[in-house]
Amino acid sequence: MSKGAATKDRIIESALRTASVEGLEGISLGRLATDVGMSKSGLFAHFASKEALQLDVLEAASARFVEIVVKPAMAQPRGEPRVRSLFEHWLVWERHESLPGGCVFMHAAAELDDRPGPARDALVDWQQQWLDALAKAARLAVEAGHFRADLNPQLFAFQQLGLVLGYYHARRLLNDPQAEIHVRTAFDALVTAARA
Repeated sequence: MSKGAATKDRIIESALRTASVEGLEGISLGRLATDVGMSKSGLFAHFASKEALQLDVLEAASARFVEIVVKPAMAQPRGEPRVRSLFEHWLVWERHESLPGGCVFMHAAAELDDRPGPARDALVDWQQQWLDALAKAARLAVEAGHFRADLNPQLFAFQQLGLVLGYYHARRLLNDPQAEIHVRTAFDALVTAARA
């Protein structure tokens, strides 16, 4: 890896940590330059704009999500074991050490939901890919005979997303000590209802 690429990676890593706490808009180029030990003009040499940096942060978050959540789950057998693994690793994502403020996508969704532009488009695309992956896992569970034949995979994915969003809200905002117990109980009920 070239020195320039390594520097860019270091900048994005620092920006990702900031975004997990303060959101994409919380990334200050001046503070980021200080955090990585370079001048603001040096930082601008790597990114044409703050928006370009935000897009790179979302891309880095997506890659990190795949490493933490998707890849371990893909090692599990198709069907209910993979569905459960996706869920378990999704909970790990929210409290992963590289994300001190939790899920970057949650912050970005609140910031960008009504703000058109490339960052919102990238976030929507990533979130749709994730919902599609959850629906595919449910569909494979149907094909494996673990889930009932009339299960609606898109609805199952939607319900799973709702559970995890509720968990994030309860854990992060409400500081509810029962949040994890509740989301696990609710997920078990969802899976039980989906079984063949």
